[in-house]
Amino acid sequence: MKLLYVLLIFVASAGTAFAQGPTTIDMEQPDRPDNGKAVQIFPNPTTEFVHIRLEHINLDGVKVSMHNIIGNEISIETERIDQHELRIRVKDFDAGYYLLALKDDQSNFKGTYKFLKR
Repeated sequence: MKLLYVLLIFVASAGTAFAQGPTTIDMEQPDRPDNGKAVQIFPNPTTEFVHIRLEHINLDGVKVSMHNIIGNEISIETERIDQHELRIRVKDFDAGYYLLALKDDQSNFKGTYKFLKR
């Protein structure tokens, strides 16, 4: 259990740093978009809904899961806004930090993002 907790903290901090890090240019593949930098989680902190916007990925194949900060998976209902944005109702969740895990097998994209529910 301690290993899972440490792993989740590492993934959460790595995912957040990856999403918020400085912009870099990939000299080997200049036409490939950096999908990690194209993910927006907003508003953060939130009270009622959290929105996920993926600029370069269609949401059709994206799997979304949510975990509390100690690693327990939470059942969520997503509402699709358009082909690149969805929202999750978090109004009834307890206040605290949550982790959103996104995975798309088609584009080989995966990332974990942290947000605060007030």
